[in-house]
Amino acid sequence: MRLSVRRGVTGLLCLLVTCILLRLVQQALRCPGRRPVPPVPLVLVRDRRRTEYRYGRDAPLVFVGGVPRSGTTLMRAMLDAHPDIRCGEETRVIPRLLALRQAWARPGQERQRLEEAGIDQDVLDSAVAAFLLEVIARHGEPAPMLCNKDPFTLKSAVYLSHLFPNVSLSVYSNWSSSSTSSSKFLLMIRDGRAAVHSMISRRVTIAGFDLSSYRDCLTKWSRAVEAMLAQCSQVGARRCLTVRYESLVLQPRTTLQGVLRFLGVPWHEGVLHHEDAIGQPGGVSLSRIERSTDQVIKPVNMEALTRWVGHIPADVLADMAEIAPMLSRLGYNPNANPPAYGQPDPVVVNNTERVLRGDFKTPASLKGQPWVSLCGFTSTAPTRRGEKAAFTTRLQLGPKPPRSTDRPMKGINLRLSPCSHELAADTWHQ
Repeated sequence: MRLSVRRGVTGLLCLLVTCILLRLVQQALRCPGRRPVPPVPLVLVRDRRRTEYRYGRDAPLVFVGGVPRSGTTLMRAMLDAHPDIRCGEETRVIPRLLALRQAWARPGQERQRLEEAGIDQDVLDSAVAAFLLEVIARHGEPAPMLCNKDPFTLKSAVYLSHLFPNVSLSVYSNWSSSSTSSSKFLLMIRDGRAAVHSMISRRVTIAGFDLSSYRDCLTKWSRAVEAMLAQCSQVGARRCLTVRYESLVLQPRTTLQGVLRFLGVPWHEGVLHHEDAIGQPGGVSLSRIERSTDQVIKPVNMEALTRWVGHIPADVLADMAEIAPMLSRLGYNPNANPPAYGQPDPVVVNNTERVLRGDFKTPASLKGQPWVSLCGFTSTAPTRRGEKAAFTTRLQLGPKPPRSTDRPMKGINLRLSPCSHELAADTWHQ
């Protein structure tokens, strides 16, 4: 008996000594001047009912993007009308930070200097993730699923997919399932001729796009879409979904059912009536300086689908297949003006007739607001029933945007104008 007790005590002592030695070896192998990178802290946000939401790097995020004027604002407004999703306005700062992060990752003297200072790629990733999460979580009301709509973020879809990995949705009370999801991406696709005409006619400036030339803009559009599609393909079909603007407009119910199924959230009828949720608590919040605001306050309609027809120069139309090869790749007939986009749902036909007749009513949250001049673009109200005003926006009166004081930073060319749709780093030409 005594022998068994002694053996037991000896065994415990040996186990304890082994554990201590292993701990000492681990500490000795660590670099004395290097501290472990802490995980991204949780961002805590409370809604109007004082319900607390906690967001970390495993939070279910949705990134909506695409070439500007491709329906990104309409998509995010429809998602905002869902009670479990919040997108909000464009942040503008997120594409800037992603462009800087891309510059810091390039091999060169600057990266070497950062690494010599102990700022390696892991440290930068943790800092970028914390910044993005803070901005996305706090620039609007909290919701079980957060969404970001900055069009050019889809150029960094692969990087973002690594920053925000998988998550178990069971930790969110609004979902009862225990399925595993992840950050997901919605890439909006639109006929490049329509997107470019919208850029040019509405003076939506994008770095690198010459708004005086349809040929140049269509060429740049084709390259931009190709780059984003490559990112989406690399992320994979389980996490990145391409959505056609034309399908969203013509068959909104079927298209949104597919989108919500992809995101893993239940269907809600309100997404088909986003205009009713504008300005409502937990509804759709609009920016007074985004160029699409005057369009998304209307119900889904076909008014903008073929507006480009008759405006593109004949020589550009003749060379369309060579100028914008992505048109054919995406299924748009480059020689049809316009191509067959599909059959509209009856409700869309009715909405379009209402809008064209002038029967559309401005949302109550925007009534009584003065018509404003934005970036040298004067908004004018319709003078007669049924008369359409070009580029009109009923917006809240506010101070004029300050003149841009942004200066180019060494190593990356950043340009931002108060009248620009979005900051664009010079990466389309790379």
